[in-house]
Amino acid sequence: MKHIAIFASGTGSNARKIIEHFKQHPQIKVNLVVSNKPHAPVLQMAASHGVSTLVIQREQFYKTQNLLHELALFHIEFIVLAGFLWLVPPYLVQKFPQKIVNIHPALLPKYGGKGMYGMHVHRAVWAAKETISGITIHYVNEQYDEGDVIYQAECHLEDAENPDAIAKRVLNLEHQHFSRIIEEILLQSV
Repeated sequence: MKHIAIFASGTGSNARKIIEHFKQHPQIKVNLVVSNKPHAPVLQMAASHGVSTLVIQREQFYKTQNLLHELALFHIEFIVLAGFLWLVPPYLVQKFPQKIVNIHPALLPKYGGKGMYGMHVHRAVWAAKETISGITIHYVNEQYDEGDVIYQAECHLEDAENPDAIAKRVLNLEHQHFSRIIEEILLQSV
C-alpha cells in the first residue's frame, strides 16, 4: 500500500477529489492531510472522510525537521501539494526526491513563481489576453513552480468573460486530471 499526504491551505476541493478517488483503491491510500492554517476548511473535509489531519506552524516547518517524524508515523511515501502556499523546505525535498507533486493553475513556465497562485494567476492570464491556459502537474524542487513537468492540460479562453470564468475552466481541468496523474505516478513505482 502506498500512503499519501496531501498538503493544502484552503477549502480543499482538489484534496476532496483525491481522497474520494483513492477511497477504495487497493494499492493507494490518503493517510494524512497537512495544513498551515488551523481553520482551513480542508481539515474538516478530511476528517469527515476519516483522514487524519495535522496543522503545522511556519517556524517548525522551516526551522526544524519535526515534520519528518510526523510523516513517518503515518507511513507517508508520497506528498501531494493541493493548494499549499508555502515553499517546501530543502529537507523535505531531499527526503522525498521526485515524490512530491504540485498542481499549478497555468501552463508553466508562464505565470509561475512566488505570489502566483489562485486568482492571482487567473487575473494575470486575463490581463495578458491569453487565449489558452490550463494546468501543470509537476515535481516539487526547492523553488516555486520550477520542478520537472509531469503533465499539462489546456483550456481555450477566447470566450472567457473574466478571470472567474478562467478559474472555473482551470479548476475543472484540475479535478479531471490530478487524481489520475497521481495514480499513474504511484502505480509506475510499484
